[in-house]
Amino acid sequence: MTDSDGQQAQPPPQQGPPGPYGQRPPGPGGWQPPAPVNPSDERTWAMLGHLGGILLGFIAPLIVYLVYKDRSAFLRRHGSQALNFQLTMLIGTIVGAVLTVVIIGILVLVAVAVVIIVFSIVAAMAANRGEDYKYPMTIQFVS
Repeated sequence: MTDSDGQQAQPPPQQGPPGPYGQRPPGPGGWQPPAPVNPSDERTWAMLGHLGGILLGFIAPLIVYLVYKDRSAFLRRHGSQALNFQLTMLIGTIVGAVLTVVIIGILVLVAVAVVIIVFSIVAAMAANRGEDYKYPMTIQFVS
């Protein structure tokens, strides 16, 4: 491509480091990595991810994991643990629902509900203290 003077047109210089897929966004400064989360917000969001699972199932930890996984290692660990736990409990709930045909399913559903409430509260308390928590007997879907 040539300009009006007959010389080879040069592409404008690109600023900033490339984005996650090598692209450079328009505008001054270029791509910026996500801002880190301050420690008190980390503890709050981790706690909400665990407690949100009581009411919203796997949706609350999924949101925390997807939004904050690249901004905080602490939230990535807590989000993945809570998500794995809620997905495991979803499997337990489905099994309990199927087994309601044979009366034992009602007991399974009650046990799953109690386990969700107790372990989510314990995990939320650990997150509030800034500690890591690993749910027992959880299938690792997300790492």
